[in-house]
Amino acid sequence: MNRGKQPSLTQLRAFAAVAEHLHFRDAAAAIGMSQPALSGAVSALEDALGVQLVERTTRKVLLSPAGERLAARAHAVLRAVGALMEEAEAARAPFTGVLRLGVIPTVAPYLLPTALRLVQDAYPDLELQVHEEQTASLLDGLTAGRLDLLLLALPLGLPGLMEFPLFDEDFVLVTPESHPLGGRPDIAPGALRELPMLLLDEGHCLRGQALDICREAGRGDDASVTTTAAGLSTLVQLVAGGLGVTLLPRTAVEVEAGRGGLKTASFAEPAPTRRIALVARPGAARQAEFAEFAGALREALRPLPVRIAS
Repeated sequence: MNRGKQPSLTQLRAFAAVAEHLHFRDAAAAIGMSQPALSGAVSALEDALGVQLVERTTRKVLLSPAGERLAARAHAVLRAVGALMEEAEAARAPFTGVLRLGVIPTVAPYLLPTALRLVQDAYPDLELQVHEEQTASLLDGLTAGRLDLLLLALPLGLPGLMEFPLFDEDFVLVTPESHPLGGRPDIAPGALRELPMLLLDEGHCLRGQALDICREAGRGDDASVTTTAAGLSTLVQLVAGGLGVTLLPRTAVEVEAGRGGLKTASFAEPAPTRRIALVARPGAARQAEFAEFAGALREALRPLPVRIAS
């Protein structure tokens, strides 16, 4: 083989067409080349490979033994190139291929049903893969390229990321049914100063947000918090059991606080809130796609008890 030359795709297509049709004129017509150009491409391929591929006679075209062996290889290469071009086309088309979405546990059960319906209805060619993890793990996955897009609470304390705000939602106080604050529509944040507060375990961003709310209400550090839970479902069960009170985002109330033995109380304005957003890497290739998805998700979330971001 002449190692100074490499076969071109044009040469491989010409040879594959000749191997299929065993006729130069028919092969040329099949791939839209002139017959002289086709013949020249096959000759150039033979020169590049250093073997004779085709036996030319006045009446017919035959493949040489080497041509018989290499025809299958040429077809395989052309199929692989075709698959590559199809994959590139899919990558260029919005809302196709795989989207690896990371979601925090205090959002996933309440927003994922809406997000999944949106994807199924509006983006049927999008393969959504969902990963539920705590915020720190999600951010590591995003920066490392393991995840493409995150659905979580702001602020993140990590500069430079692209944020697509979705909505703001109030926190409510969840109490045992017999608690004097249960069901109140306008409790003052200062009421949190002396209440036995139950929180999520370390690592949940909702724990930090709840502690911030307590501090703003004039409460000291969390030294008095002796009972924690790994998830909101366990947390509200502890409240129903009389171990204390807790704070829930309003989107979680219907799912988590609808059981017996509980009441919810709303804060007077301005109520403590959290902001939920989609987050992506800066300069992400799918930035326009993510922005469009965020807009569609905002509209889909309007029925929830939230204030949609503008």
